[in-house]
Amino acid sequence: MSDYRRLSVPGGTYFFTVRLQDQRSDVLVSHIDLLRDATRLCLKRWPFAIDAAVILPNKLHMIWTLPDGDADFSKRWRMIKSSFSRHAPAPLHIPESHRKRGEKGIWQRRFWEHLIRDDQDLALHMHLIRSAPIQEGFVKKPSDWPYCSLHRQKTRPTRTIAPVPSAPSPRVAAIAS
Repeated sequence: MSDYRRLSVPGGTYFFTVRLQDQRSDVLVSHIDLLRDATRLCLKRWPFAIDAAVILPNKLHMIWTLPDGDADFSKRWRMIKSSFSRHAPAPLHIPESHRKRGEKGIWQRRFWEHLIRDDQDLALHMHLIRSAPIQEGFVKKPSDWPYCSLHRQKTRPTRTIAPVPSAPSPRVAAIAS
């Protein structure tokens, strides 16, 4: 098993990108209820807060805040991905490397994570989530994409690893709006 160097901060706030193996697939939005169920199941077993999320046809971005004393986001992603895969239709082509391991071949094996350092970093990644459907050419404005949490939720305080300024920076406010 590989030993990845990951920055683990118990109770930290992280940005994630998780991709499907087949970049042409739309299984995440065509089976959105299955993805929601897999995520709810994981939340029951290993709680965490989803601060923001956008689900695109072939990838998703999320910002999570883990509970105090817990930095194990990998087990949570493993549960979400495996629960989803058990019930989702198999892709037409499964790479041989996945088939040998008995995998269904839906997800890329790994995911990308980034520890949110401060309010400015959080605002930047919130903007990335909000603008992802526009960048991909699916909609003209963020509120038109039905699989994004940011246009219908109020922001809540998140924990970062840097001190939080007492007044919002004008630069952060510009990015967040």
